[in-house]
Formats: sequence, structure tokens, C-alpha cells
Amino acid sequence: MNFNGLLTGLLLRRNLNGLLAMMTLAFGLVAISKAENAIPSAFSQPPLHSNAVIFLPAEEKALSLHHAIGLALQHNPELASFAKEARALQGLTIQAGLLPNPVIQYDSEDVSSRSNGPGARFESIRISQLFETGGKRPARQHAALLGQESAEQDYMARQLDLIATVANVFLDVLAGQERMRLALAGQELAQKVVNTAAKRVKAGKAPPIEETRANVALATADIEVKQAQRSLASFRKQLALLWGNPKPFYESVLGNLETFITIPDFQSLEVRIQQNPLALRSVKNLEQRQALLTLEKARRIPDVTVSAGIRRYGHDIPNDTTALVGLSIPLPLFDRNQGNLMAAQQRMNKAMDEQAAIDLQLRALLTQAYESLVAADTEISILRDEILPGAREAFRMASRGYALGRFGFLELLDAQRTLFQNQTLYLQALTNYQRLINEIERLIAEPIENISKP
Repeated sequence: MNFNGLLTGLLLRRNLNGLLAMMTLAFGLVAISKAENAIPSAFSQPPLHSNAVIFLPAEEKALSLHHAIGLALQHNPELASFAKEARALQGLTIQAGLLPNPVIQYDSEDVSSRSNGPGARFESIRISQLFETGGKRPARQHAALLGQESAEQDYMARQLDLIATVANVFLDVLAGQERMRLALAGQELAQKVVNTAAKRVKAGKAPPIEETRANVALATADIEVKQAQRSLASFRKQLALLWGNPKPFYESVLGNLETFITIPDFQSLEVRIQQNPLALRSVKNLEQRQALLTLEKARRIPDVTVSAGIRRYGHDIPNDTTALVGLSIPLPLFDRNQGNLMAAQQRMNKAMDEQAAIDLQLRALLTQAYESLVAADTEISILRDEILPGAREAFRMASRGYALGRFGFLELLDAQRTLFQNQTLYLQALTNYQRLINEIERLIAEPIENISKP
């Protein structure tokens, strides 16, 4: 999986000024030198074995997606817990490769005897060493290493999920800013309608009820503005909470929702599903289960314990010291590790089923996201090229006609409402479009532009 290419492609493509996509990492976020406005990238997450010190920049007043993702990767506690688990499994891998410790044994017999005869008290000291047979230690070490790699894939999958979450909440903030702009524009239009209606009523060209209706429409527009303000404040706080800040310091986010891509064919995306860390983790999990099965097979072979020492007899006995040598091998009469072997076999079969299930799940999610993206692209084209120009022209004509007395007030309100509704639909379609791109890139762990290029 090309994490450097994914991150660079995303930064160069959208930035929500060209940066509205996920970034993807391996064990750490790779520094990017081509980001918007040449922002220095000090956001790299160290590899899991690194003790490097990270210097994190603070929030900026105008926050970019690049910056938001860097803050979340450094401060999100859930991601930090995944990294610590991966590091813990490094210790288990080291432990699995260690040799058994030798055992020293001291014996003293007939300690209460006061006799100085040949059968009197004697002492012995032995050193024993267990020798594992059947390749147990390499098999155990290999299984532990695969467990560590599986945990690292979990860490990478969580990174992708966190990046996608940051990108989507960032998108909500950006859309909230645009909704706020539309609400203020609608409020301004409503105020103009009130002013026009008041002039017509004052001139005796319209009944007073038209001014009342215009004021009601203005009050509705005021409510829309307040709702947009509350929604934007909520999304801003949700974004800041992803890096543990309950009170966001930034004032706005940077980006442009009207950024589009060339949608590749589905087959080109489907073949890249195996790049997803969840798919890679399922492969590692199966390999680990196979390694554990090999380990359980090796454990059927008895280990050998070799011991050596000396024995010293009572006092005043010539040649009172003798050498001791021992060999111990368990007899596998009852316990031949058959239960553990059966359990390991079934768990390997389970891992095979889980791998197939993950593959189906990822393909289903990709299919759903792809079909929705194609539909969103069509919807945006219709709204942008047909519906919105017509709604704007209709409102312009209704406003001019009402000022000249050619149209009634209801026609003007209807044209204004239609324009605002379609502008809102267009904003929702743009937001959904960018969110679906984020989802597809999360699933394939690669920017779509890389696939679209010849």
C-alpha cells in the first residue's frame, strides 16, 4: 500500500481548497512538502518503535484539513491506545524468543542425623536446563511476530478511520459555513422584500397584509440564521474534540466544496480493496492462526531436561564427592496436546471465515459508496446546470415584476422560497459528494486521482 502517494495525492488534490480527502499513513504520517501555501508538515507520527519527540503546532485562526488531521493524530486518546498496544506486543515478541532459564537445585538429606557413618548426612547441588524440541521456540516467536504485525494493522486501520472522521467533521464545518452564508443571503433578500413591500403599501399600490407577510418571511429567515449559527458552533466543537480541545480556538476552516474528480470505473476501485488495513489485518490474523497451529503441533513432541551436579557425603569419608548427570523426558501417554491442537485448528478455520467476511463487507461498502457517488454527481450536474440558473432567473424576474406591480406578493415569496430550497439542496449534494469520496478513499487506501490517471 503506497501511503506516501495517498497522502501526497490528497493534499495536492483538494485541501478543501484542494484538500477535502483523507490522508493515509503506515506507522506514522509522512511529512508533506507540497501542501497548500507550502505549510511545513511537522505532523509526522513516529514509527511504533520510535522515541522521537514531536513538536505540535497550535490551532490556527483559519484551519486547513491538513492541520486538523495533524492535531487529531497527535492528541486523539483512542489512537494513542492502539499505538501502545502495538508496542506492548513488541515486548511479547521479544519474550517469545527467549530461551528457558536454567534451574539450580540444592538437596540436603538426613539433615537431623548426628552420625558420622557412611549413611550420614550428604548434600548435592544440580543445574538443570530444559531443551525445547520440535522447533517450538522459532514457531512461538513467529506466531508472536505475526500477532504484533496484526496489531500494527489495527493501528493503521484506526488511523484511517480517525482521518476519515476528521475529514467528514471538517466537511460539516465547511458546509456549515456555507449554510451560514446562504442563510445571511436569504435574510438580506427577505429584508429587501420587506423594504419593497413597505414602499408599495406606503404608495397605496398594495394592501398592508403584504407588508405583514414580508415581515413574517423575514422572521423565518432570521430563524434560519440562528439555526445555522448553532449548527456551525456544534460542528466546530465536534471537530476540536477530536484532538481533545473542548473549546475550539480556530475561527473558520479553509476549503471549497465545488471540487470535482473524474470517477473511475468500479473494477479499478474494487481490485484495490486488498490495500485496506482491515483486509491486511485479516490476512495477518490468518497467518498468525496458522503459526499457532504449527506451534501446537510442535508441542506434541516432549522436551528434554538435562541436569548435572555434584554430591558430597559426610565428613571423614575418602572420595566424598561424586558427579551427578540426569536426563528427563516426559512420556506422552495421556497428554499429547490433542485438545490445544484441535482448538488451534478450529481457530484457523475461523480466521479463514473472518477473512472472507471482511472481504465481502469491504466490497459491499465500496459498491454502496460508488453507486451513491455516481448518483450524487448526476444530482449536482442537474442542480448546477439546470435548476439553480432557472431558480435565480425566476426570482430575479419575480422581484422586478413585483416592484413594477406586474406580479403578486405570493409569486415573489414562492420564487424566493424555491431559490433558497434549491441552494440548500445543492449544498447538501456537494457535501454528500465529498463525503462519499472520503469513504471510497478510506476503503481503497488510495486517492481516486491515482486510479484515474493513465
